[in-house]
Amino acid sequence: MITVSIITIGDELLIGQVVDTNSAWMAQQLNKAGIRVKRRVAVGDDWNEIWRALDEEFTFSDIILITGGLGPTADDITKPLLCEYFKGTMVTSQEALDNVVYLFEKVFKRPMTERNRKQAEVPDTCKVIINKRGTAPCMWFEKDKKIFVSMPGVPHEMKGLMEESIIPSLTKIFECAHITHRTLVTFGIGESMLADMIQSFEEALPAHIKLAYLPNYGIVRLRLTSSGINKIKIDQEIDHLFIQLQELVKDYIITNEDEPLEKVVGKLLLSRKETLATAESCTGGYISHLITNIPGSSAYFEGSMVTYSYLAKEQMLQVKNETLITYGAVSKEVVTEMAKGLLSHLKANYAIAVSGIMGPDGGTVDKPVGTVWVAVGNNENILTKTFHFRFDRQKNIQLTAMNALNLLRSFILQQTK
Repeated sequence: MITVSIITIGDELLIGQVVDTNSAWMAQQLNKAGIRVKRRVAVGDDWNEIWRALDEEFTFSDIILITGGLGPTADDITKPLLCEYFKGTMVTSQEALDNVVYLFEKVFKRPMTERNRKQAEVPDTCKVIINKRGTAPCMWFEKDKKIFVSMPGVPHEMKGLMEESIIPSLTKIFECAHITHRTLVTFGIGESMLADMIQSFEEALPAHIKLAYLPNYGIVRLRLTSSGINKIKIDQEIDHLFIQLQELVKDYIITNEDEPLEKVVGKLLLSRKETLATAESCTGGYISHLITNIPGSSAYFEGSMVTYSYLAKEQMLQVKNETLITYGAVSKEVVTEMAKGLLSHLKANYAIAVSGIMGPDGGTVDKPVGTVWVAVGNNENILTKTFHFRFDRQKNIQLTAMNALNLLRSFILQQTK
């Protein structure tokens, strides 16, 4: 199978100032095209480290994709390094220069400096691929039947080059395998328990089919992967095994597609032509953020009320002051009244209400940090549940959101029985 190494360049990646989303996105797109990413390497703006990475990845992969270090400032050293690495001479690419001039005159509408003009300079040992979304051209090198492609690190620019030029070119040059994934999502069972449950199934898998466990915030995704040239044969084999896997974990499956829980809930609401609203205290709008990240969510999401204080809960959700004083904001009684007030105000079919102590402070002996009450329901019935998480603030918020969405999913499904 054709393999790829991805090298991302920039000190900002190593110190955590910028999160490397480029390599993750590139890996996904290459995988879809039947090209396996073998290694991902991040290096700083250091000449020796970049050179060493090029040498090392040359020994591992057929294709080396590079992002970053192509800007107009002094710390952008990738282009002169590649010029020396591939024994070239720097020349001005007229095509690249025309693109830079066009962008400054027609798009940016500001004067072009000599520094900008120099971005059209490239090693004469490369093939230039015009970057329609920016001024730094993409450079394609070949050495001993290996391909090196250097792209700008700006995600928007890199994605355009990958989609429009790089991947189409690679699939023409190489005979790419067909890579098939089948993914299901479970909730309410840990990774180790799942592994025990499906141990015999996993041990009986053919050597060319891999099973991966992908845990995240109460969810475990199980992914079967196979690859080869015969697409029909591969798909038939993996589909048969996927049916077996689903049967083994049927009590914990929330979807047999690779999709987030918020999308599962959205599809359920759409299928029933029903709507949802949220009342959030401890999650600060995070649940509604997840829901509205899904395209088309306006068809089933009415809105959210973020009510942090007692006063906000009283005025916006009609929670009784007596209830707050007697039981405290983090209580079954308060989230129940929050849900009822929300349903009355926004007229949605279903409500989610949450209140909790996310930390790091604010806990008591009776209600330690991580205590959360969740209410879900409709005008006929409200279901409540308490959770006790034990992590940092951000993870407690994420776990609250996931458990609240799953509790609503279960509640909705019960309405059909």
